[in-house]
Amino acid sequence: MSRRQAPRSLRARLGAALVTGVVGCLLLTGCGPDAATAAHTAGTPVSDLGTVVVDGPDGVQPTITLPTPFSVPVTRRLVLRTGPGQPVKPGQRVTIHYVGFNGVDGHKFGTDYDKRASSFVLTPANNLKGIVDGLAGVQVGSRVLLAIPPVDAYGLTGRPQAKIGPTDTLLIVVDILDAKDVLARATGTPVPARPGLPAVTLDTTGRPKITLPATNPGPNLVVQPLILGAGPKVAKGDQITVQYSGVIWPGGRQFDSSWSAPTPASFAVGDGRLIAGWDEGLVGQTVGSQLLLVVPPDKGYGAAGRPSAGIKGTDTLVFVVDILDSVSPGAVS
Repeated sequence: MSRRQAPRSLRARLGAALVTGVVGCLLLTGCGPDAATAAHTAGTPVSDLGTVVVDGPDGVQPTITLPTPFSVPVTRRLVLRTGPGQPVKPGQRVTIHYVGFNGVDGHKFGTDYDKRASSFVLTPANNLKGIVDGLAGVQVGSRVLLAIPPVDAYGLTGRPQAKIGPTDTLLIVVDILDAKDVLARATGTPVPARPGLPAVTLDTTGRPKITLPATNPGPNLVVQPLILGAGPKVAKGDQITVQYSGVIWPGGRQFDSSWSAPTPASFAVGDGRLIAGWDEGLVGQTVGSQLLLVVPPDKGYGAAGRPSAGIKGTDTLVFVVDILDSVSPGAVS
């Protein structure tokens, strides 16, 4: 349903929005004529996380003494301080502060300590594999040092705008502030649908089946709650996590469904990245809700349709959307 790729995640925040300049010796303390400099001069990569010194109190961007060049073949982690919370699990919404450095020369490529903390759903679809592997199993409240090779980061393309090359190892210090479970399906109070709308039935997992009525669709956007969730309201610009299925009216052919993917979908909503029917229909709804959206062409893909999905310019789209999570960009919750 997106007009273009919509997810915001730590992948994007590490690689683009939070890119900063090369860090100087006030922060990168390993700048003197010591063993780190000797290793860099000799060109022999260091791979032992124990040689990296991280200093700083809670809530403050840490300083780091980093021997360069630093390189690892697989993602490695070193828990610097063990927190009192439960271990982080993949699929949870995780809230962190981080600062990242390039292992080749030690330059800082990103941080959010000078902003709000980063909050994202921890899945391989939304994040670097090294972030998922590195944080899973670490207790909330911990500070952890990650070393992530290219294969678990940006691969052979690197991230040129962040001065990350195709062979560069990333070193990231993460303070894990929170981790919360994300709903697997809509949950709340059932709401009877208005007569004449498509019928929705659910299997045992919550996956919907949409049956169209023997009538033509109307010209207006329809937003029909089927389950009213008790979670927070979705605000304009929020990153939402959803399960959804979409069919074409007339005909009833399914053209898209997140239920077939390994993980739910995540999108920014309300800022023009999605079709208007989603932006207008989802903002203001509550987490836990299930919605039936009947989207006319002018609120969908317009007169051009979407030929790659078999959608004509005259087709109405019908979606069932489970809102599993919603978080404001950069917010801690």
